Amino acid sequence: MWKHILFIWVAVSCLLPVAADEDTGEFMWSLRTPMHVEPPALTSLQHSARVHNPIDQFVLRRMEDAGLEPAPEAERLTLIRRAYFDLLGLPPTPEQVDLFLTDKSEDAWPRLIDSLLASQHYGERWGRHWLDVARYADSGGYETDIYYRNAWRYRDYVVNSFNNDKPFDIFVQEQIAGDELWPDNLDLDPRQVYIVSKEKQRHLEARIGTGFYALGPRIHESALDAKRLAYETLTDWADTTASAFMGLTLACARCHDHKFDPFTQHDYFSLQAIFADARELELPLWNSMGEADWRQNYPRVVAVQEAREACRLFDAEMQGNPLSPEQQARKQQLLAAIGQAVLNLPTATAGQETIPYDGLMHIPTASVLGREHPALIKPVHLLDRGELHKPQDHAQAALPASLAAATKTSLELPAPYGARKQFALWLTGKDHPLTGRVIVNRIWHWHFGRGIVETPNDFGNMGQSPSHPDLLDWLTTEFVRDGWKVKNLHRLIMNSSVYRQSSQFGPERNLAVDFDNRLLWRMNRRRIEAESLWDNVHSSAGTINLAMGGSPVVPPLAADEIASLRDKWHWVVSADPAQHTRRGIYILVRRNFKFPMFEVFDTPVTSQSCPVRDVTTVAPQALWGLNNRSVFRQAMHMAGRVIKEAGDDRTAQIVRAWRIALGRPPSDEELMSANKLLDDLEQSSPTPLKELPDSLKSAPPARAQALSKLCLALFNLSEFAFID
Repeated sequence: MWKHILFIWVAVSCLLPVAADEDTGEFMWSLRTPMHVEPPALTSLQHSARVHNPIDQFVLRRMEDAGLEPAPEAERLTLIRRAYFDLLGLPPTPEQVDLFLTDKSEDAWPRLIDSLLASQHYGERWGRHWLDVARYADSGGYETDIYYRNAWRYRDYVVNSFNNDKPFDIFVQEQIAGDELWPDNLDLDPRQVYIVSKEKQRHLEARIGTGFYALGPRIHESALDAKRLAYETLTDWADTTASAFMGLTLACARCHDHKFDPFTQHDYFSLQAIFADARELELPLWNSMGEADWRQNYPRVVAVQEAREACRLFDAEMQGNPLSPEQQARKQQLLAAIGQAVLNLPTATAGQETIPYDGLMHIPTASVLGREHPALIKPVHLLDRGELHKPQDHAQAALPASLAAATKTSLELPAPYGARKQFALWLTGKDHPLTGRVIVNRIWHWHFGRGIVETPNDFGNMGQSPSHPDLLDWLTTEFVRDGWKVKNLHRLIMNSSVYRQSSQFGPERNLAVDFDNRLLWRMNRRRIEAESLWDNVHSSAGTINLAMGGSPVVPPLAADEIASLRDKWHWVVSADPAQHTRRGIYILVRRNFKFPMFEVFDTPVTSQSCPVRDVTTVAPQALWGLNNRSVFRQAMHMAGRVIKEAGDDRTAQIVRAWRIALGRPPSDEELMSANKLLDDLEQSSPTPLKELPDSLKSAPPARAQALSKLCLALFNLSEFAFID
C-alpha cells in the first residue's frame, strides 16, 4: 500500500508547477530579491529591555507571538568559552578568563569579540568551515587516491581571506573567475629588483582562489578517456558551484528536469558550459629571475641523483654479500654523500622571495584555472538521462532561466571566453536573491548550530523554509549594504542578546511548543568539531604548535589505526615531531583514508560540498578518548603543565586542571571526588610511566601517574567536548 502511495505522490509531484506560484506568479521564496524589512516592535516591556540590536527584535517578537519565554543571559564563564571556540576554535587560558571576568566595563564583551576577530587564528577556525563547503581534500579519492601536492595553497588562501576580512563578494569572484577578472603575471619591475608589486601579489592571490575547482574528487582511470574525464570534471564543478555559492541542488537536473525546483536539464548543462573554456593548470609561483636562479642551482639536484646512483651501483656490485670493514666504510661514505648533496639544496634563492621550493627543488606551483586554447574547447551537450554516450542539443553558456528572470538578466553569457567572469559578477550583484542569503545563513548556522534555513545547501522547495524569513532578509540586505564584511556580521550576531542566552533553560511550555528550539528561545548546546577537539586536547596539554600555513602535516599513527590503509606510503609521517601537534586544519586530508581521530568524530565526506556536519555518539569516540596512546601522552603533558603552574599542592593542582580543561574552577563536590580519585590511584601500586615529558619527571611516580589519569578523565568529560 505504501509503495502505491509513494508512487502516486512522486507521479503527482512531477506535474506540480515549480517556477512560480500559479495564483501570484511569484517565484519561490529564495528566488525573490531580499527586501529590507523594518525590525518589528515588541509588545512586552520586559522583553524590550533585552534588545541589543535588531536581531533581538526579530527573534523576540517571534517568541512573543508563540508565547515563549527567552532564556536568561549565560554566565560570563560560559560566554568567554563560547566566544573563544566560536571564533578561534581554541580554549581561553585561565589568565584570559580572569582578564575578562575582572573587566566590569560596559564594553567588555564587544572588545573581547574584536580582539578575537583580530587574532590570526580566527581565519583558521572560519576557514575550516568554508573548506567543508568547498569539499577540500589533499587527494582525489577512489582506489588510487591520487595526491594533490598543491591543494594546501588553496587552504591557506581561504585562511588568509578570512583573516583579512576580504569582502565575500570578492571572495566568490576570485574562486570562480580570478584569472579572468584579474589577469596578470609576476614580471619584475626593473626599478625594484626582486620585488613583485603588491598589485601583482593581489592578482596572484585571486588566481590561487580558483584552486576551488582543482581539488575535487577524481577517478584515476578516467584519464584514459578524455571525454569522460572532462564530463566528470564539469559535473563536479557545476554541482559544487550551485551548492556552495547558490545553495541549490542543481545536480538533480543532470538527468532530468528538476522535480521540485524551477531548473531544467538545459539549465544544468548551460551551467556546465560556463566552465567549458576552463582548464586546470599548475601556475609557477615565481618570476623570471626566480626561474633563472632555479636553473643556476639545478646542478645540485643532479648531484643528489648522481650520489644515489653511486650508492645503487655499489649495492649491485656487492649483490647482498657480507661487507668487509672497508666496504662498510665505503657504504657509509656513499650514504653521507647523498645526505650532503640534499643538504646543499637551496631552500629558497632571492628571486623566490618567501616562496620555498617544493620537494627536491621542485618548482613551486599552485593548481588553478586557466583558459583552454580555442581549438581545444570541447562542446557541452545536453545528455539524455545524463548519459555521456547519448548527446543531444549543444548547450551554450547561460544562466538558469528562472534565476535570469528573477534577476531581470539576459540568459546568454559570452563565448568562447568570459562566461565565468560574467557569471561571477552576476552572482555577486547586490540584488542577487541567493548569494548573500546563502552565506548569511551559513554564518548563522556556524554560530548557532542551525541555520535560519536548516538546509544550507538547499534553498529549494524540498529544503526547509526559513524559521525567521524577515530576519534572514534583514541580515542579508545589511550584509550587502555593509560591503559583504563577514567580521561585521560576526559582531552583529554575537552582540545580540539571542547569542548570549543560556543553553541551560527548558520550561515546560517552551518544550511543548518548540521542542527543537527553532525559535531560538535558548542557545543550542553544541559539540565542537573533530579539529577543534584535537586542538583542545593539545592546547590543554600545552603542546599545541600554533604555526600557520604550509604543506599538510602527517602525525604518526598506531598500528591498528593505519591497518586499513592499503598503501602505507600514502601516510608519510612528518619528520619534525613539532609538526605532529599542529592545529587540526593542517593535518593531511586524504579522501579514501581519513585521519582516524577525525573520522571517529564525524569529519565530513569530502566528495561533495558539506553544508552540515553529522554529530554522532558512538562507542569508538569513548575508546579513542580512553585508550588511544597519543591521548594519554597528551594527558601526561597536561599533568606536567599543571605541576609547573600550580606547584605541589594537590588542591591547587586540581583547580588548575579544571580551569585549563573546562575554563572554570571545580565545584566542591568535584574537588572532593578528584581528591578521592587521586588517593585511590596513588595507592594502587601503579606501574611507572614511560616516555615521561620533562615537566613530569620531577614528580613522584605515583603522583605523576595519578595526575595524568585525572587529566585523561577531564579529556573524556562531555563538558570538554561541548560548548554551552
